[in-house]
Amino acid sequence: MDLKDFLDQKVSEYNTSAFIELDPVSIPHRFSKKQDIEIAGFFAAILAWGQRKTIINKCGDLLAMMDNSPHDFVLNHSEEDLKVFLNFKHRTFNDIDTLYFIHFFSWFYKENDSLEKAFTIGWKPGIDVMEVLLKNFHQFFFQLPEAPNRTKKHIATPERNSACKRLNMFLRWMVRSDSKGVDFGLWQKIKPYQLICPCDLHVDRVGRKLGLISRKQTDWQTAQELTGRLRQFDPMDPVKYDFALFGLGIEEKF
Repeated sequence: MDLKDFLDQKVSEYNTSAFIELDPVSIPHRFSKKQDIEIAGFFAAILAWGQRKTIINKCGDLLAMMDNSPHDFVLNHSEEDLKVFLNFKHRTFNDIDTLYFIHFFSWFYKENDSLEKAFTIGWKPGIDVMEVLLKNFHQFFFQLPEAPNRTKKHIATPERNSACKRLNMFLRWMVRSDSKGVDFGLWQKIKPYQLICPCDLHVDRVGRKLGLISRKQTDWQTAQELTGRLRQFDPMDPVKYDFALFGLGIEEKF
């Protein structure tokens, strides 16, 4: 069996509805309204550090503070409603960061129907657009005068040569569409072939073992290198192999 066949088989094993329950993607799957999926998904992706069970629990706590209606909450909360977030913390993400995220979403959704608009500033056809989109998103997200400096570290950007694994994971959720039901396929402008593979610890390790990554460090170029190799297997949907690499790493300790 060649590498493509092996990875295709692993995609089939892991890209199933059974994957959802134990993964942070289960958080946006609690919702059916597009804006709720976007907001819950964005928080779930940004808070995706450490044990998956802890991440899911923390996101559940956060959404409970929004009465499990994040879109309605960001549009209609009062100052009093925000006090509960002073107690929220996950790793180095704290109340200051949480309150700025809510402030941004409140400002953004009053004028826009979908977060896709914030991620498609400077969009154009072709496979080399994601670096521009993520740089532009970072600038857009922190344009408000209230943006705290400390919060900027929580939104990665290729400008800092980050692999941007959490944003790439969030984009996979929003953009990819297939019959398996894990990814949402809510967004139409960004195409699956433009996505960059989320280069998390497990994906990185397995990618190196399989000879898909040659760079010593893990950075934006590494994520691009990995995605370029995966495009050789499927030019239209390279990041479907995220399921294979992640599954091999976390479930099979490959």
